[in-house]
Amino acid sequence: MIRSMTGFGRAESANNMIKFVVEAKSVNHRFLDTSVRIPKEYGFLETSVRAEVKKYLIRGKVDLYITYVNLGDADLNLQFNEHLAEEYVNAYRRMAETFGLENDLTVSTLGMQEEIFALEEKALDEEAVWGVLKEALDNALVMLAETRSREGEDLKRDLLEKLVRMKEIVDSIERRYPELLLEYRERLRDKVRELFTDNSIDENRIATEVVLYADKLATDEETVRLKSHIDSMIKEISEGGDVGRKLDFIAQEMNRESNTILSKATDLETTNLAIDLKTEIEKIREQVQNVE
Repeated sequence: MIRSMTGFGRAESANNMIKFVVEAKSVNHRFLDTSVRIPKEYGFLETSVRAEVKKYLIRGKVDLYITYVNLGDADLNLQFNEHLAEEYVNAYRRMAETFGLENDLTVSTLGMQEEIFALEEKALDEEAVWGVLKEALDNALVMLAETRSREGEDLKRDLLEKLVRMKEIVDSIERRYPELLLEYRERLRDKVRELFTDNSIDENRIATEVVLYADKLATDEETVRLKSHIDSMIKEISEGGDVGRKLDFIAQEMNRESNTILSKATDLETTNLAIDLKTEIEKIREQVQNVE
């Protein structure tokens, strides 16, 4: 199975304290390039997030969007300064004794002294937070990988169809080659007849000229290599896996052979066939750019 580098995945996970939502999308890229957008307070998890992505993907430009919602109490604890509260209590007592007043101090009265209280952040359970985020992240990456696999199957069918078409064109070019030699031989004979009225034709000289002509336009080496490249690409596509770079290299080699065939073309039919061949190769090159 081959996989496309284009896909999308979304998942969420929660416990009684927090909910994470992860969205992942990817497009083609030469390497694995991951961009992580995560809330600042959970930035310490970014390294773990990137490591998790590498378990699912090999190539592609991946954008991860991570958001969260607090579901439990606020991440703060209200604390009171016991020492300062004691100082307040002692001060009230001394005031009552000094001025002969009733000490009517209550907890509510003491609580009105704001400086006694302080808000402290609760200790973050990093392991629990990562567990929730990892579940959402893994599910989103699984969905992303599945969409890439489905699109990969579409790419596979399309590439195989194009390769079959390429093989047909190469076969046509090979069939055209001997026809060109026969046509050239006849043209030489006609030329000789025009030049010599006695109709004397040196078959050996004509044969020599045909051989020289055949050498100039021979494309058998190119067509043999093209067929080999086609077979190699079919094999790689059928076996699947991380084949994007291999397919790209083979497509470049195909393009090189087709350029040579086009440069050697001396007739309209071969030229058109070579152009059709290059067109199919270009389509394949565009498609394999999106294969992981």
